[in-house]
Amino acid sequence: MLLLAMDTATPAVTVALHDGESVVAESTQVDARRHGELLLPAVDRVLKEAGLKLDAVTGIVVGVGPGPYTGLRVGLVTAATFASAVGVPVHGLCTLDGLAYASGIEEPFVVATDARRKEVYWARYENRRTRVTDAAVDRPAEIAEQVAGLPVVGAGARLYPEFFPDARDPEHQSAGALAALAAERLAAGADFLDPLPMYLRRPDAQVPKNYKVVTPK
Repeated sequence: MLLLAMDTATPAVTVALHDGESVVAESTQVDARRHGELLLPAVDRVLKEAGLKLDAVTGIVVGVGPGPYTGLRVGLVTAATFASAVGVPVHGLCTLDGLAYASGIEEPFVVATDARRKEVYWARYENRRTRVTDAAVDRPAEIAEQVAGLPVVGAGARLYPEFFPDARDPEHQSAGALAALAAERLAAGADFLDPLPMYLRRPDAQVPKNYKVVTPK
């Protein structure tokens, strides 16, 4: 097994190779505006560090979000392209699940990432492998009572400490953790998500209301 994992659903552009037992190589850069610029060089970097070529990969793992429209598309399109090029499957995982797995927490907790617009993408977990709610997007004040007293993993906790006082690591996504979770699920014969974007809301870019269409006579 050799999994190439990537996630661009958060400000972290993260890529890793995993051989089914451990991370072989990993690259993570945090830059919310340069996903398209940073992802392919990161893939090249981890392959070079491992001394391997893309055709050695047996599967692609990709975080499907939730995340902002543009950044999320970069990872998903790249994953699909690589999978088609080398003839391997794409395994989709919820981005929040990767953060949960990396936390190592074995008690109830929450993962919350930055959704912009003063909102967070979030979900509750029974432990680092078990999500007990669907991913959602809300303002922190709207979910404060639901998550009161629980540790909160992810950038959302640091952005809104008044609502999430018990912030825990990691703050940013790790493709190595995402790949490790995928390796466990593959070994157990578990299902994966389709590699389709989990937006949870409409894109920021919208056609203006009352837009007047002008056509030539």
